[in-house]
Amino acid sequence: MELRAAIRRRRMVRAFDLAALDPDEVDDVLDQARRAPSAGNTQAVGFVVLDTPETRARYWDRTLPAPRRSGFRWQQLLEAPALVLVTTRPTAYVERYAEQDKAQTGLGQAEAAWPVPYWWVDAGAVVQNLLLLAVDRGWGACLFGPFDHEPDLRTTFGLADDVRLVATVALGFPAPDEPGRSSKRERPPKGEIIHRPR
Repeated sequence: MELRAAIRRRRMVRAFDLAALDPDEVDDVLDQARRAPSAGNTQAVGFVVLDTPETRARYWDRTLPAPRRSGFRWQQLLEAPALVLVTTRPTAYVERYAEQDKAQTGLGQAEAAWPVPYWWVDAGAVVQNLLLLAVDRGWGACLFGPFDHEPDLRTTFGLADDVRLVATVALGFPAPDEPGRSSKRERPPKGEIIHRPR
């Protein structure tokens, strides 16, 4: 698919059919998605793939417990055959920028030394790649955050203490769904977002 078409077609899909995704195809998409800009070529973004009924159930049990689940608006989101937890490791950036070729920046001292925490920026670039690659494959994708469930998910799936969860991306073949409430919001005119100082 042509890139401009993929960008225009990309949307958050909140309903999935039950067809499984080929694990090798998922791995290929994730391998391509990680080919995004990375400060200092740190490459600290990782993926935890939940593509079995048991692992997906563990995820939903922790983030949307059964008592709340019946009232959840997007029931078919729970049918997504794969959930990808996108992770990053901020300490990897500190370690990388403490190396000889980057030490002069001062960013290798601590996470607090970073005026812009590029572990989030780099992870966002990887997520955008993932969303566009899903469109290219004919899949649907939905990005959502772990919010206050991050510590529990880290424990549940055995992630190291220095790993941060950036987002969850649900993947699968799309089923008919209704647009989200935010979909009616207009994009600002380009004249409001593109500026050239004089």
